[in-house]
Amino acid sequence: MTESVTLAGVRPYDGGEPVDLVLRDGAIASIAPAGAAAREGEVVEAAGRWVGPGLWDAHVHFTQYVNRRRRLDLTETRSAADVLDIVRWARAADAPLTNGMLMGYGFRDGLWPVPSSLDALEETVSDVPVVLVSGDLHCGWMNRAAASRFGIELDASGLLREGPWIALLHSFDAASDLSSDTYREAAEAAAARGVVGIVEYENTDNVSEWSERTASGLTSLRADIAVWPDLLDSVIAAGRPTGDVVDEQGLITFGRLKVVVDGSLNTRTAWCWDPYPGMDPGHPHACGLESVPIPELRRLLERARGAGIEAAVHAIGDRANTAVLDTFEALDMKGIIEHAQLVRDEDFDRFAELGLIASVQPEHAMDDRDVADHHWAGRTGRAFAFGSLHRSGAALRLGSDAPVAPLDPWVSLSAATARSRGNRDAWHPEQRLPLDVALAASVRTSLAVGQPADLVITDRDPYASDRDQLREMPVAATLLGGRFTWRTM
Repeated sequence: MTESVTLAGVRPYDGGEPVDLVLRDGAIASIAPAGAAAREGEVVEAAGRWVGPGLWDAHVHFTQYVNRRRRLDLTETRSAADVLDIVRWARAADAPLTNGMLMGYGFRDGLWPVPSSLDALEETVSDVPVVLVSGDLHCGWMNRAAASRFGIELDASGLLREGPWIALLHSFDAASDLSSDTYREAAEAAAARGVVGIVEYENTDNVSEWSERTASGLTSLRADIAVWPDLLDSVIAAGRPTGDVVDEQGLITFGRLKVVVDGSLNTRTAWCWDPYPGMDPGHPHACGLESVPIPELRRLLERARGAGIEAAVHAIGDRANTAVLDTFEALDMKGIIEHAQLVRDEDFDRFAELGLIASVQPEHAMDDRDVADHHWAGRTGRAFAFGSLHRSGAALRLGSDAPVAPLDPWVSLSAATARSRGNRDAWHPEQRLPLDVALAASVRTSLAVGQPADLVITDRDPYASDRDQLREMPVAATLLGGRFTWRTM
């Protein structure tokens, strides 16, 4: 029997009078003026609510997002002392350990008045391993018990950065004991914010893990899944090109090769043309670092291209963006540049000229405006420059980098269009995006007959919402392939 739903009296985001949407077999079967056509199946009275295409988050680390809920919340800390206070309290309160470790998430040390210290953390807690994950995921602060457990050497800062740290971080996820219910709950929380799909960038066997998740009942999200270089050969051997559907439910699609060529702003490892303040210009990492040398990037992209696999390349600093643009141009290859946080003026036009997508995370601009003003002083007019990218003709996609920012596209839409939050003025308001552009960068379908019935229904008109109303948009329902994954109506 054909499954049908009629959404009666919804108002499209793009304006016009209320309509009835008939959804059948997972697609939009008809659109007609409200009350003008026959209704089918379950009839849901929308009572004038607004409807648009379902929302996508174009950059997620899903297991990290799920794990964040089990770690000490360090996101509101502003100093090493703040972090140590939370760690001290947690140990005194016998807070639960994760795999035998006291773990926290969310510190950002880019503007700390006193830097992190191995001795200070050791003096706070020494009887169990302590592992604190930075808010940008690019470094960790550990005590000696943690260093001993993992066989690593720490310097006086207690920080482990970039490649060695990221490998260790992913090993924590591989050893985690998260249940399928935990993943389903996280997916349902995303659906409650209008999300129908994510782009998954975890460094793991995403093909197997996401196939298992959908088979066990996680059916409230679509996912495009990436592969990192260490698993590229296995994916090629399995014959999985970009666009290949990998699960029986048809929700999971193989996406791209993910390559990380530099670090991050908060960790001062984003690869830039200019040195960071206070760094000796002669220091090998005064301007950040190349996580993957550009010749190796080219080799990886060529190998992926030969197997029909597209690429998504992490580039944050302006020198990294230049190098990645050069590489895509030399290979005459399309792809995505992830983050594009600092771009030279002469490089903006190249995104469109080369047919590349800029996948950006607007809430990062709100989180990092102060650290950017300090570490990228004099250059922030071209930092998180969403407006410049749009005006150059670049295709945009919006995401969160969850858990770095909330897995909530309404937060991204607010940050992209307002460039402010709280009581602060807009930061470089010339880089704001129009709402229609930001919405288009957050969806993959449209309200048209024949399109997938991936929809979000809201209690408020986005175009009549101010900055904070947009950020807190009440979602009345989310539909994936014509079935409700969230509803209050």
